[in-house]
Amino acid sequence: MTETAPPAPVVDERIKQTSKFRQALIRPELGGICGTVIVFVFFFLTAFDSGMFTPQGVLNWTLVSAQFMIIAVGACLLMIAGEFDLSVGSMIGFAGMMIAVFGVVLAWPMWIAILITFAICLSIGALNGAIVIRTGLPSFIVTLAFLFILRGFTIFIPQTLESKTIIGGIRDAAEGDWLAPVFGGKIGNGFFQWLGDIGVIETFSRGNRAGEAVIDGLPMLVIWALLLIAFGHILLTRTRFGNWIFAAGGDAEAARNSGVPVNKVKILMFMFTAFCACVFATCQVMEFGSAGADRGLLKEFEAIIAVVIGGALLTGGYGSVIGAALGALIFGVVQQGLFFAGVESSLFRVFLGVILLGAVILNTYIRRMITGER
Repeated sequence: MTETAPPAPVVDERIKQTSKFRQALIRPELGGICGTVIVFVFFFLTAFDSGMFTPQGVLNWTLVSAQFMIIAVGACLLMIAGEFDLSVGSMIGFAGMMIAVFGVVLAWPMWIAILITFAICLSIGALNGAIVIRTGLPSFIVTLAFLFILRGFTIFIPQTLESKTIIGGIRDAAEGDWLAPVFGGKIGNGFFQWLGDIGVIETFSRGNRAGEAVIDGLPMLVIWALLLIAFGHILLTRTRFGNWIFAAGGDAEAARNSGVPVNKVKILMFMFTAFCACVFATCQVMEFGSAGADRGLLKEFEAIIAVVIGGALLTGGYGSVIGAALGALIFGVVQQGLFFAGVESSLFRVFLGVILLGAVILNTYIRRMITGER
């Protein structure tokens, strides 16, 4: 008895067949992954002996990358929802100054100063979203206005109260506070000391810190960055609300007709962006012990560039939190890598411009592949 070969699978001609290579090419994280590999290989070859890849060097560029990551997560979700927030940098300076005013100038408990500042920032984020929704104005214009409004208040308030634009004493005011360490503390001291004891990382050889590990813990700034990345990724890829974010940015009218609460989604994304900016500001003032009116300058553009490098489309409806995090990692590594390689630091801005242009061109090509445009 002869065996008959199983019938060949029927291919539905109505379904467009896509190669695995093409499927990989249109993943939003692809640009961030390629950029990360290239940057690490470049600095491994050019700055390996400079200390960049020692434990302290790794901590340096990890901290810088974490700063970018925190604001990039919020910017990413908002851009996928089809909107921009150019007030992020000013929000960082404003939030830090409010913490200093409430906690130092007015001498309120630091935990109250932090919570009130978060409430104010979230309210401003909601106001941004409400104005965009109610007026139909482009979010670019509305948040550009708030960029100037917040920066103006950040300068005016401390000058009026203290006749200066930098307020110190935050560390002293936060001494013994229960909430301040959540933003300005460190974790894992015992683990890093153990690594020092077994010789994995260096320890101080002299002075009153002899025998202590050179890294005394992981700053909460890094922990916040990891938590926000995890939260944003899960929200975007594992929840119905994540589908609403994509729908709101892809085709808002079609999304409304399908029952998606587009207005609510966009306002909440503006609020989340403000929340991320406030987290950044709180960690920053706890680290420096002071608030300055010039903090956060250009951070809004750096966040947007990180998101674009990570594969998000400027038109909305497409992107990845992991890609945005990789874009932020590229920023941190390049900024510190130029220092370790002895290159003029001003060239970092040149890099930002070049990488933005390249990312936009690549994203335009990807959008045409997705939509079939010519």
